[in-house]
Order: sequence, then structure tokens, then C-alpha cells
Amino acid sequence: MNIYTNKRRWKLFLLISAVAIGVFTLWYTQNLVEQLKENERERMALWADAMRELTITDNDPNTPSFVFEIIKNNTTIPVILTDANDTILYYRNINVSKQKEKKVLYRMLNKMKSDSSLFVIDLGKGEKQYLYYTDSILIRRLSWFPIIQLLVVSVFIFVAYLAFSGARKAEQDQVWAGMAKETAHQLGTPTSSLLGWIDVLKLKMKDDDEMLSEMSKDINRLQTITDRFSKIGSNPEMKDVTLNDVILNSIEYLKRRTSKKTEFVLNMEDDIHVKINPVLFEWTLENVCKNAIDAMDGEGKIEISLKKGKENVIVDIKDNGKGIAKSRHKTVFEPGFTTKKRGWGLGLSLTKRIIEQYHKGKIFVKDSEPGKGTTFRILLKNEA
Repeated sequence: MNIYTNKRRWKLFLLISAVAIGVFTLWYTQNLVEQLKENERERMALWADAMRELTITDNDPNTPSFVFEIIKNNTTIPVILTDANDTILYYRNINVSKQKEKKVLYRMLNKMKSDSSLFVIDLGKGEKQYLYYTDSILIRRLSWFPIIQLLVVSVFIFVAYLAFSGARKAEQDQVWAGMAKETAHQLGTPTSSLLGWIDVLKLKMKDDDEMLSEMSKDINRLQTITDRFSKIGSNPEMKDVTLNDVILNSIEYLKRRTSKKTEFVLNMEDDIHVKINPVLFEWTLENVCKNAIDAMDGEGKIEISLKKGKENVIVDIKDNGKGIAKSRHKTVFEPGFTTKKRGWGLGLSLTKRIIEQYHKGKIFVKDSEPGKGTTFRILLKNEA
């Protein structure tokens, strides 16, 4: 199990936990709201009895004082009292101006009717009144509380995640830059020494000695690698170059160092100019092609296409290797991700950093299917 599997599991765990907390909060609040609604309905039943008593006694001074107290104590629940013809006789806890009183009250009455919150007050002799009510402002606010709470928590988690990701990315950049510069420093000293020894050997051996020639090429290669690492973490110089030539140079180098069973096919439009750092871009091509060669077990075809679009210069690198599962299309660029027993999982991560951070372009898996191969696409700004 690699770190990315654990990462996905932690994300899934956090998501399930968040959903569980949200469901519990909604369930608990809903239960509380239902209890408060039941309590308010009991209060309205008592209030309806009090109104019946007050109407029957016609405000008799001998009416028990608790009847007036019951009516007076309703300070939160909006109520409307009507007769059998829907004429509004009384209302309470509804804020309305005198100019719009009738219109607003009848609109509220229709809403209360649809909510089925009704008590029928039997006054005797066939006369009836109807008491309508709706939820108090406390219940309405409590109904919205879990949604507001979840929104606030979600925003907080999102902002915290962005801050954490930003800090982690800045830390990763510092680690990458430090590692690259230290690697360049460590390679620089023995490489310079080897160059000196080559000069000594040339004095003692024939200049056209094949062994010396190959050793010189490999030491020059070490110098190129050192140069590449030294540019990581700094601002590499961008040059206006013909991208066709850069690709040809990289492919020629790879051909000499790979099996003859690996076929390279180039489909390039003529003379496409871009502004890049040639050293770093060659590194990018080599990393992607080497991964393709590994995916094909050293036997297959790598097709490189180059064309110019309206906004971007497009480089496609296609192989007929093992392919990549769709779930791993983004993961392959993460540091440490590798399917090789001896791999460090840094090649494609470096490639992504070079293209997106230094060249302000994009690299992604355009198309891949297990058993059929993979196509990586690189997009560079078309500044022509």
C-alpha cells in the first residue's frame, strides 16, 4: 500500500465523518423542532380554549384571570382568528403596517390554511370560529440552524485546507530546490575532476581513441545533468528556439541508449518556434520517454507529434505499453508515485514542475487504457 492509497482512504474517512456529523446534526435538530412544534400545538390548544371562554363570557369581569393570562402570554406564535366566512376577527404576533394590513393578513391566512395548523372553536348554537397559527420565529430559525452551521463549517474546512495546501506546497518547493541544488553541488566536484583526468589520458593515448571519446561523452552528459539540477529552484533562462530541433536532439540521444526494439516515430509540423529552456525541456522529454520505454518493457513504438494550435503548441507522446488506469491519471505526477521496484517516483513529478512552474504550460495524461498504451500531452504557450 503506497502513500497515495492511504491519502485516498483518509480523504474518504474524513468525507464519511463529515457526512455522518451532518446527518446526525440534521436528525437531532429535526427531532428538537418536532418536539417544539408539539409543545406549541399544545399551547395553541390551550389558547383556543381560552379564546372560546372569553368569547362565550363576552369579556365578563367575572371571567377567571388565568384566561387573560393565557391569551396575553402568547408573544411568539403568529395566530389569526376568523369566523365561518373567513373574516379576520383577531390576529397576534404578526408585524404588518396599517396600509398593507388586509393584504398581508389574508396572504398569511392562506399560508396557514395550507399548513393545516387549525383549531375549530365551537361557540355553541352552530356558531364556530377558526384559529390558524404557524411556527414561531424560534422554530423557523432552529430549522435553518444545521444548514447554516454546516455551511460555516464547510467554509472553515475549505479555507483551512487551502492554507494547509499552500503551506505544504511552499515547503515542498523549498525541499525540491534544496535537494536539486545540493545534487548539482555534489555532482559538480567529481565531474570537474573527471574532466581533468580525461585531459591527462588524452596526452598519454591517441586522440581518436574510441574509449576516450565515449568517456568524454558520458562526462559531458554528467555536466548536462548537473546543469539541469542547478536550474531547479532558480529562474531558468528562456530562449526562443525551434522546438523541432530540441525534440530531435533528445530523441537522438535516447536512440543511442535504448534497445533497437524500441521504435521512435516523429510527426512534426515544420519550424515551430517557442520560448523555453532547452536543457530543462529535453529533460522533460527524456523523463516521459523513459517511462514509456519502461511501460513497454523496452519493446514497442513511441510516437511523438508536434503541432501548433491557436493558443498552444501541442506535443503528444504516445506509446503502446501497459497503460494507466483512469484513477491514476493525476496520481502519476505525485512525488513518490512509482510502479517500478527500484523507482523513486520523481521523474514525472519533476516533469510537471518543469512544464507548469517554469514554462507556464500544462502536462497531463490525454488518453490511456490498460493494455493499450498511454498518450501524454504537453501544452506550451504559443507566443508566435
